[in-house]
Amino acid sequence: MTGFTRLVLIALASLAFTGSSSAREGAPVVASAAASVEPTEKIDTYAPRFGRTRPVIAVVGENSGTVMSDFVLPYGVLAQSGLADVVSVATQPGLLQLPPLQIQPDNTVAQFDQRYPDGADYVVVPALKKSDDPTLLAWVGAQAAKGATMVSICNGSIVLAKAGLTRGHRATGHWSTHQSRIEAYPDTVWLKNTRYVADGKIVSSAGISAAIPTALALVEAIGGTERARVLATQLGVADWGSAHDSDAFRITFGDRVTAVTSYFLRPSQDIGIPVAPGVDEMALSLAADAYSATLRTRVHALAQSDAPVRTRNGLMLVPDMVAGQGKPLDWVLPEFDATPSARVLDKTLDDITTRYGTAAARFVVLEAEYPWQGR
Repeated sequence: MTGFTRLVLIALASLAFTGSSSAREGAPVVASAAASVEPTEKIDTYAPRFGRTRPVIAVVGENSGTVMSDFVLPYGVLAQSGLADVVSVATQPGLLQLPPLQIQPDNTVAQFDQRYPDGADYVVVPALKKSDDPTLLAWVGAQAAKGATMVSICNGSIVLAKAGLTRGHRATGHWSTHQSRIEAYPDTVWLKNTRYVADGKIVSSAGISAAIPTALALVEAIGGTERARVLATQLGVADWGSAHDSDAFRITFGDRVTAVTSYFLRPSQDIGIPVAPGVDEMALSLAADAYSATLRTRVHALAQSDAPVRTRNGLMLVPDMVAGQGKPLDWVLPEFDATPSARVLDKTLDDITTRYGTAAARFVVLEAEYPWQGR
């Protein structure tokens, strides 16, 4: 998955989802309480290696395009836990593009190898624009060979599959690629109706909204259930178990019609999301991804200067717009309030419904694979 462009392509071109839908056309997607799910998954308890007192976690991206929330959400959760050394990593020097945001990563893969020659304890792999990037595949394979637990988010599981790491394992990914993954990688047992799958040193998650529960499950594996519970409460998460109904998500004919009218026939709006030192990167990524997925907006990180901004949990964000400079914006979001990070998506969906209608909100829940109850 490569953000909202992927959803447009699915809605306009895919014939794989022309069958009946389990949700009303134009309505929010709501997970069914009766869905068949796998038993709750548990990530293996962290075992210290190399004399380390705390694990090293690399969150890796490919410079030309990495799905923002897939990268930012697990980074934010794991960094906020305080249990690990969390490092943002890119395949090459330069900015890491997380459309519509961009960051300056801590290390390139080469720099990370110099800094941690024994490798990471965990490697988080988001969905990427170039899932077959040779540098990335080689590095991911090398980290796995050094004993790291590989944690894919959304269609990051396709990266692991291309690296040959899911062979003989159970795994999952975004609902929209389930059948194509089965066909392309038949040596993997691809599961659906689960937020994440933990199979030894291969952990994989469903769509974007599964990133936070998966990261909390990893926090539990490292620091225990109580530590995960406290952090979940801070984030506004009631449950980080694996129960999930991916069968509730389907592209309908109405979605295709809405995609055409939204993407080609309606003018897009430019909106700004204020960013300043200490901004909640999880709230920022959820809001930015959601507004982008409506097909109605172009999102900009709006700062008071062009200087990089250090987020709450340590990402170095590079704004793409400075207040009072450049083209005028159609509107600017208010600064984030005390709403817990994970609850920002619900607030954003409410605002999207008010501004653009239920059909636009539906695009967001399809993109995020989020069982929103709507309003």
